[in-house]
Amino acid sequence: MRKISLSVLALFFQVLSVFSQNDSAAYKERKLKIEEVNFVSSYYNQDGNNSAVTGGTGTEKLIDFSNSLELKLVKTDKLGRQRNITCELGFDHYTSASTDKIDPNTISSASSRDGRFYPSLEYNVTNKAGNLVIGGGLYYATESIYRSYGIGADITKISKDKNRELALKLQAYFDYWYVIYPIELRGTYFNGQQKPRNSYSASLSLSQVINARLQCAFLTDIGYQEGLLATTFHRVYFSNNGEKPENLPSQRFKLPVGLRASWFLGDRFILRPFYRFYTDNWGITAHTASLETPIKLSPFISLSPFYRYYVQTAARYFAPYKEHAPSETFFTSDYDLSALSSQFFGMGIRLTPKKGILSITHFAMLEIRYGHYIRSTGLTADIVSLNAQFK
Repeated sequence: MRKISLSVLALFFQVLSVFSQNDSAAYKERKLKIEEVNFVSSYYNQDGNNSAVTGGTGTEKLIDFSNSLELKLVKTDKLGRQRNITCELGFDHYTSASTDKIDPNTISSASSRDGRFYPSLEYNVTNKAGNLVIGGGLYYATESIYRSYGIGADITKISKDKNRELALKLQAYFDYWYVIYPIELRGTYFNGQQKPRNSYSASLSLSQVINARLQCAFLTDIGYQEGLLATTFHRVYFSNNGEKPENLPSQRFKLPVGLRASWFLGDRFILRPFYRFYTDNWGITAHTASLETPIKLSPFISLSPFYRYYVQTAARYFAPYKEHAPSETFFTSDYDLSALSSQFFGMGIRLTPKKGILSITHFAMLEIRYGHYIRSTGLTADIVSLNAQFK
């Protein structure tokens, strides 16, 4: 699977190279410049009583503080093609009461506090007619217990009248996990190994302008994973009072299919409904339905109330605390894989004053969003995010 995916990605980059060659056409070249800078910061807080680290019981208390800085650069070459470079630098810091239960007596390498660092680089070229975009990207992420290397390629075809867009994106991630077991099981299982996990995805989207007020899009994101898919420091307790680390199949296939629309109701209201169906070979079937309704209060201020409902069936390998049979091959008590439903709702406010935020000309946009999450398992969460855009 890895060989096939890398071959396809190599072909995309070869096409990109050919696409970027010079010809005899004459256009005025524009130097590389900063087109846009985006800063996103969010605060996330959750709590619940079904921690997978302690076998499906115990605190799920977690706090995450996330920041990312995105820089978009653009250049027009002598042939009239637009070249775009997007650089992103992200960092998350979290505290988790449940992960500190891996070894309650010491600070383990997957402790109650950790950070994640994730830079990325993307490059694409738009032809002079503006109807074909070809690009690719490189991605990296690291945390105390894993490293991830990613590569991607994409192509977008836009119709001559700009009313239809077909986009294909391929990505592959190669992760390496530092295997950690609960402290009481380290005499049975070898702690400290590095094991791989590879993830491949093919995203396809088709968007169409129906008329002046309605736009629709079809979306799918086929995914395949192989390698270590279980989290080894998740405990599982059996009906005979036995204990083992979580064990899941080494392969997983995912198939989501979605529909999105934007319906403009006059100059002040927009309806943005979305539906997604999901299924995988672990037995989970899920449905997501959401609605966001941006309301323009003035040319420079808008509100965006939103609501999302989600429901899923349980994976065939899930059972609660002490309900697994000792004879089972695969087992987990992670409630993310249980039968559940959830609701997520909140509000966003977006400011785009003509003279810039605080009269700073280049400070083009400020958006603040708040969301509250409720899950049928008892998990609740709150998230506040801020997005600042400079042009």
